[in-house]
Amino acid sequence: MLLLGGAALGYARWSRPIIEGDEALAAGQLDRAIASYASAEERFDAIPATRQLFAADYHHVVANHLWALYRLGRFDETIEMAERSPQETAPHFWSGCAFFEKARAEEKPDAILGWLTRAEEELRKAVEAAPADWDTKYDFELTTRLAAAMRKDPKSPPKQLMQLLRPPTQSGRPPRRVP
Repeated sequence: MLLLGGAALGYARWSRPIIEGDEALAAGQLDRAIASYASAEERFDAIPATRQLFAADYHHVVANHLWALYRLGRFDETIEMAERSPQETAPHFWSGCAFFEKARAEEKPDAILGWLTRAEEELRKAVEAAPADWDTKYDFELTTRLAAAMRKDPKSPPKQLMQLLRPPTQSGRPPRRVP
């Protein structure tokens, strides 16, 4: 019993960066959360067996780290981290979303199409990994339609990127929605 208690106390101290990261995330302090999660990941990396032994905690840390990077608009870091993240953390979803945001920030139509194509590939992998996730399916469908519209009309102005999904009607008003 004493050994078990000592092990629990040791893990509580060892996993303190996870708790700090969660607290910072809840408080909206994303930079502090990222620092805490990075510290926790370093601990997991130092003892690789802990990734399997405490897999749920490891996946929690990586998933929250990806989310915080994305929310801060650090898309290159999100993509880089997603490349080395386990499947349980939805890395293809986060990198697909990051590629999509890079497309939205781009000015040149060729570059927009390039980023959208990469987003489409990543989101396709995300749908394959989580076929029941409707948010991922929606993002994939949106990206696919946008990329197809860009392929059809590559000279469309970059600022009208999202308008490619719904071509304007003759009256100029959006179509009426049926409840």
